[in-house]
Amino acid sequence: MNNQTTKALWQYQCKATPKTASRLAADEIKSLLLQLSDWHIVDCETGQQLKKSFSFSNFVEAIRFADTLSEVAEANDHHPALLVEYGKVTVSWWSHSIGGLHHNDFVLAAKTDRAYLIDDR
Repeated sequence: MNNQTTKALWQYQCKATPKTASRLAADEIKSLLLQLSDWHIVDCETGQQLKKSFSFSNFVEAIRFADTLSEVAEANDHHPALLVEYGKVTVSWWSHSIGGLHHNDFVLAAKTDRAYLIDDR
């Protein structure tokens, strides 16, 4: 029996995805997606992306969450697309350097969920 504990996705630290990295295979994506809540895979011109919308009671709270995500992104050298609207922030993660999904994207999606849960709205 393996005595190592498995880290939750949000516990991993990321670095920028190198251009030489491989995109995740469909089975890897499916497995990692099971570890997230309500994230969806979207096919875009830039490749597959992870996308999810978060609700807030007003624009200021939405902006505050976007600011929190900017700090998370900088700390992990991996940056999302953010759409901030009144009462809503839509977050899209993908690895620009490889034009698709990498393990980093799932880690940052999990960190996004965690930031939303601990946000002091």
